[in-house]
Amino acid sequence: MSSDEIRIDAEIRTEFGKGAARRIRRADKIPAVMYGHGGEPRHITLPGHDTMMALKYNANALLTIVVDGQQEYALAKDVQRHVLKPWIEHVDLVVVKKGEKVTVEVPVHVEGEAGPETIVTVDAQTLEVEADVTSIPESIIVSVEGLEAGTQVLASEVEVPKGSTLVTDPETLVVNITEQISAEALEAELAEAEAEAGVERDESEDETEGSPSDKQLAEGDAPMESPEDGNPEA
Repeated sequence: MSSDEIRIDAEIRTEFGKGAARRIRRADKIPAVMYGHGGEPRHITLPGHDTMMALKYNANALLTIVVDGQQEYALAKDVQRHVLKPWIEHVDLVVVKKGEKVTVEVPVHVEGEAGPETIVTVDAQTLEVEADVTSIPESIIVSVEGLEAGTQVLASEVEVPKGSTLVTDPETLVVNITEQISAEALEAELAEAEAEAGVERDESEDETEGSPSDKQLAEGDAPMESPEDGNPEA
């Protein structure tokens, strides 16, 4: 559970626009906006390293944002990251109060080993739950230990952490266990797909079966000539 609070010292942002945002990022800070509970949106800057570490492993971490000596609790509502580099470019923060319940998306983690010759597919990477802001789960664990092919785990069958209530549709497929396809079956499916697409396979190898290979000829293993071929020593 994410009961630990993370303090982040922020500053009021007075510059706006693309140029200002670039200058803020060059100073290892992150442009952000904080809103909620009927208050006016406030534009602030966050320390880059501290914010990145706070949200690195838990996107739903409860943050204690301190601005001009005043502190408020907030959750990251939207985090915009650089497409190529491990940078956070902007954060939307929603103000919350202790004792308040919120609905958040929590990542699904699979543990254990399913039965032999099976494939485990996680269809729902996250599940929505309602929880107190001070006890938002960091993850939801789904055990697949010993599950056989054909098993499907629905959201209603997942055990959510104590204090949390499932919001996602109970019929949502979370984990699907299927049979591992053999090489022969894969080849058969490929051949069938090619046939349906009108693709003809190259049968040159079958047609030349029994004839000397290029490798044999290259090594000097040329076929012997028969008397009918005009061999003068026959």
